[in-house]
Amino acid sequence: MSKPGQDARLQEDFSPSQLGTKEYWDDAYQRELDTFRDIGDVGEIWFGEESMARVLRWLDKKSIPTDSAVLDIGTGNGLFLIRLAEHGFTNLTGIDYSAASVELAKCILEKEGLSGIRVKEMDFLSCPDEFSGFNLCIDKGTFDAITLNADGAADCEARYTTALRGALRVGGLFVITSCNWTKEQLLNIFSHGFRFHEELPTPRFQFGGKTGNAVTVLIFERIP
Repeated sequence: MSKPGQDARLQEDFSPSQLGTKEYWDDAYQRELDTFRDIGDVGEIWFGEESMARVLRWLDKKSIPTDSAVLDIGTGNGLFLIRLAEHGFTNLTGIDYSAASVELAKCILEKEGLSGIRVKEMDFLSCPDEFSGFNLCIDKGTFDAITLNADGAADCEARYTTALRGALRVGGLFVITSCNWTKEQLLNIFSHGFRFHEELPTPRFQFGGKTGNAVTVLIFERIP
């Protein structure tokens, strides 16, 4: 639920973008699918390899059981699922609302001998009630894209947090990587139904006498 003044803040911070449309991602992943079929290139890695390695190091540090039910929200080409499988995780699900993304991920997983990993065409904002019970949900850029939708960031944000509460079991953990939202903004957005767990360190930069992070990575715990 958005808080007083939050709608105005969101309107000031972001303008609608084609990055928030399903059509954009359908076209983008269809091109990547065609390229994969032609030359075997798997496509872009959002935020780079280090963004995945950062989360994997945290999973090791916290000794997250490898049989945990893991959901990759907005799986794209499925490369994070591959890294998780290589790391020993066995109960993996990826979802994306782009049919081309799902087909690309399935093709890449099959090539890697990992066709047993579940990948589903599904809009996270409209997940059925029975789509639940995950120990760990991971989002690397999907929330960023969703909140660029022309229908309004505040509405998409509220639907996202509702879907996330439904997907995660109580005590489950949510890892979000964002380049659009600051730590303070994310703490506000995920203040209902979640408890802040920790922040993962990311590279810092200096510009115009100010210091900041290009990417924010936060961990939240699902609470009753």
